[in-house]
Amino acid sequence: MEVLYEDNHIIAVNKRCGDIVQGDKTGDPTLGDDVKAYLKKKYNKPGDVFLGVTHRLDRPTSGIVLFARTSKALARLNKLFSNKGEIRKTYWAVVDKRPANDEDTLEHWLVRYPEKNKSVAYSSRRVNGKAASLSYRYLASSDRYHLLEIALHTGRHHQIRAQLAAVGLHIKGDLKYGFPRSNKDAGIHLHARSIELPHPVSQEKISITAPPPRDAVWACFSKL
Repeated sequence: MEVLYEDNHIIAVNKRCGDIVQGDKTGDPTLGDDVKAYLKKKYNKPGDVFLGVTHRLDRPTSGIVLFARTSKALARLNKLFSNKGEIRKTYWAVVDKRPANDEDTLEHWLVRYPEKNKSVAYSSRRVNGKAASLSYRYLASSDRYHLLEIALHTGRHHQIRAQLAAVGLHIKGDLKYGFPRSNKDAGIHLHARSIELPHPVSQEKISITAPPPRDAVWACFSKL
């Protein structure tokens, strides 16, 4: 487990593809369990360790996950995440095509289909749809793939994956949203790259960056 930032109130770790942030129907061990075990050992804590989940990443996605170490920090982080503009999150996505525009904002209506664990992005309003917005910026290309930097304006289920697929851009390894082949580790090339926020207690601005997973594709873009 890679710890990116840690103090008395919060801890940020670099999630690996395949880790789940919080328990689900699979019953698999969680990233939260790993963080609790780390804190318990490091600080020789007796009994249970408090750890609050403030946000999640899809299981096949990698990158920054922020946890609260105190109830005070959890309450304040929950409020920050619910207030638009308080927290800035940036993602990297490796896609199969270079977009027509090097910079753009995508606006869709997202409908979630729980039975398929999938969301579909529509260009017009849909019943049960929720407005979804993101901006992307083209960064670089390799011989086969293209790197985008993405800023979310809303937080919807599978939002980046669904919105990019709706405009013909498929994230490497993401079979569910149209890429033809899975990755060997069952992950996808979507990475929560950075987060900027006011510290929930001190109010000091903090910025945390996570290196992408170590593989040949990410290595092509490692110098950015």
